[in-house]
Amino acid sequence: MTRNRTILTLTAALAFAGVSIGAHAQQISEARIHELIKQAADRVAKGDAIVDPQQTAAATSGQNRPVVHLPLEDAVKFALDRNLDIAVQRMNPEINDIAYASVRSIYHPSLTSTVSQAANNGLPQSQLQLSTGGQGTNTNMLQYNGGIAQSIPWGGGSFQATLNNSRGTSNSNNTLFNPAFTSNWSGIYTQPLLRNFRIDSTRQQLQVTKINRDISDVQLRATITNTLSNVRNAYWDYVYAVQAVDVAQRSLDLASKLVQDNQTRVEVGTMAPIDVVQAQSEQATRRQALVNAQSTKRTTELALKRLIVSGTQDPNWSADIDPVDRPDFRPEPIDIEAAVRRALSERTDLEIAKKNTQSNDVTLRFLQDQMKPQADLQATYGFQGIGGPYLKRDLTQLGSPSVTVPGGITDAFSTLLRSQYPRWTVALNISYPIGLSSQEASVARARVQLNQVQAQLKQVELQIATDVTNAAINVQNSGEAVQAAQAARELSEKKLEAEQSKFEVGMSTNYFVVQAQRDLSDARNSELRQILNYRKSLVELERLQQTTLQSSNITVLAAGGGGGATTTTTRTTGGGGGGGQ
Repeated sequence: MTRNRTILTLTAALAFAGVSIGAHAQQISEARIHELIKQAADRVAKGDAIVDPQQTAAATSGQNRPVVHLPLEDAVKFALDRNLDIAVQRMNPEINDIAYASVRSIYHPSLTSTVSQAANNGLPQSQLQLSTGGQGTNTNMLQYNGGIAQSIPWGGGSFQATLNNSRGTSNSNNTLFNPAFTSNWSGIYTQPLLRNFRIDSTRQQLQVTKINRDISDVQLRATITNTLSNVRNAYWDYVYAVQAVDVAQRSLDLASKLVQDNQTRVEVGTMAPIDVVQAQSEQATRRQALVNAQSTKRTTELALKRLIVSGTQDPNWSADIDPVDRPDFRPEPIDIEAAVRRALSERTDLEIAKKNTQSNDVTLRFLQDQMKPQADLQATYGFQGIGGPYLKRDLTQLGSPSVTVPGGITDAFSTLLRSQYPRWTVALNISYPIGLSSQEASVARARVQLNQVQAQLKQVELQIATDVTNAAINVQNSGEAVQAAQAARELSEKKLEAEQSKFEVGMSTNYFVVQAQRDLSDARNSELRQILNYRKSLVELERLQQTTLQSSNITVLAAGGGGGATTTTTRTTGGGGGGGQ
């Protein structure tokens, strides 16, 4: 640790000295250089070394944090189980199920009931009012009715059945039943024959709501696909950041070794001290590159965590993620025509466009139906019954006393069930508004909108074919770029080995060795970047074909009766750590 702090301090001091030397190289002697080195060593001995605050913060923040070894497959599984965007989208199918059930509830039967009581004290206006004491006729009426009504989900019809019961009393002497119990049952059925026969507003809303429910399932599948693609890209970005830190560390190790070798050569008198300063300046540059790579690593790790955790309470949020898989390079053949056909059959945006076309078609059919005349057939059929104490008179003998025959509500029900007093009606109601300008305008507008949606559907198909073709070409170009970067990295390694060998025997200079180290570092980073671009181009091609779920063996199950949608994952084994895309 003391040695590292010494190197860091010497690097900072000598880098500053190197800047001054670049401007006043002729005025600085070797004695001055040794003096600067001695001053930096004295500061280290006194404990006054310069420490990078970013490295200190990173070392402090990484203490006592659990490490999660995360393969790409587990990252995908975490996203399916915990990603908040997917969790929010999963609720939309359930919301649409509730909306569909709410519209369909109009077809549920409804029960009706009425209980009422009324009294009427009539004025004495006629001698025919045979009331007690010659006063007005007083009546009391108690009614208790019940019924059921329901709309029919086919044909647009509706029916209503009612059972009405009443108990009436009167002080009139000419009533036949007192109290009088009456019961009647009636059924009414109404059937549209033209308008609202094939489709009405309720069935139109049901079909549109069902289409919206299907669209929410498609949107859920699209969200899962895009999220998993983002997880894969974020995973490979993080892997690249981790490998970039390794490359930066290896470059720093090479620069540090060159500093040590040059210091040894200075001590034995085979090299000028100025060459040490140049090597230490390069060491400081490589150390700064390492700090930047570590910062990028922390940023990309946070981006990956955002996609695979369920919140700040998730254990993975406060853990260090160790990506296990590595993006190996395996050139894969690309069939552009097959990819386009697959995309046209699987793309969710195209499926949503088709669903919108169906929705517009339903609306157009409803508006066209509303232009028809209204012709409703209505049929009514019912029975009546009456009962109660029966006042019987002998009309052949005037002045003979009346005889009351006992009776009650059961007599009314008995008469009703025997259908002694049936009644029925059949009616045809026709109406046709004069002038249909508003309806015709609505139909014309809906027809134009349907044509527009169909044109947009073709536009989406063309855009899909273009995007997939571009993505396939990008995969091919990325594969060629990887091969070129690998060749460049191999040549950079051989170049560095040659420069180091020449430097050992005095046939090269310190400058050319440092330059070869820089070239090798850049070549390694370029190779990593090109491999990353190749993997991300494959992910993008899968996303554009909407085959991400199939390649991961993920099935989205739509819950038909409410409850949203779920996902199932079939995990495969085998392969190493770098085969995933």
